[in-house]
Amino acid sequence: MSSATVRSRRPAVPGRYEVVEADLTSDAGWAEAMKGVRYVLHVASPMSGSADLVGPAREGTLRVLRFAVEAGVERVVMTSSCAAATPPEGSTGSFDETVWTDPSGVGIDEYRRSKLLAEQAAWEFMRHKDTSLVTVLPGAVFGPIQTRANMGSVRVIERILGGMPGVPRIGLNIVDVRDAADLHVRAMTAPDAAGERFIAVSEFMWMADVARSLDAPSRELPNFVVRAASLVAKDMRPLVPMLGRGYSYTHAKASSMLGWAPRPARDTVVECAASLRQRAS
Repeated sequence: MSSATVRSRRPAVPGRYEVVEADLTSDAGWAEAMKGVRYVLHVASPMSGSADLVGPAREGTLRVLRFAVEAGVERVVMTSSCAAATPPEGSTGSFDETVWTDPSGVGIDEYRRSKLLAEQAAWEFMRHKDTSLVTVLPGAVFGPIQTRANMGSVRVIERILGGMPGVPRIGLNIVDVRDAADLHVRAMTAPDAAGERFIAVSEFMWMADVARSLDAPSRELPNFVVRAASLVAKDMRPLVPMLGRGYSYTHAKASSMLGWAPRPARDTVVECAASLRQRAS
């Protein structure tokens, strides 16, 4: 989420769930919200629009865990990110959950650092607690959208559909939002998942391949063009450290332990684009 405040809309199906409001930067409301709760899925973390991403991500996570433990919650599933499992600069090949991002590494931006430090703090806090912890590490989350607000990764698809003159040579480790949700539920209920990290990625695709899947212009921009453009276009600066990154992730652990079977990345991309077009009308 782009805000430290967790908000939900009125239930679409009356009586199915209760809606409360809480803030990752305040203790108010959390004790009441945790009463009678068996499982907690902690999915909210700031992505942009804040000068400080690390503080709300780390302290907010610790706040959720503290109140969950005090309430006797059985398990917390925390949404981390592949940003917390970034291999060293220049790496190629496929990586798994044993990788941890080096916070001092080249090109490690504030978002990656916030996800890393929040997850590390979570594991440290939950040592020797009765409540179990599981973390799920999604890649670039695409798929059908419910709203055009706070779209996160989906802005990549939106920009491609908008007619970019060319696409940067950036690789994406893609997961469908529906598959990410499914993995969270599996991690929540499977006894053997306690104390584990799970990569949530289907497949790797270059942005040019994503564009071709959408019948959009797919000419790759030379890296030096993107670097030059980033000097004047602030929104392109986060792309520079990602240029040429060709590593992927394996979801073998989630598949073998939890029976997780994500859909092909191309299907996710195409359905995401269809959803964006529908929401634009």
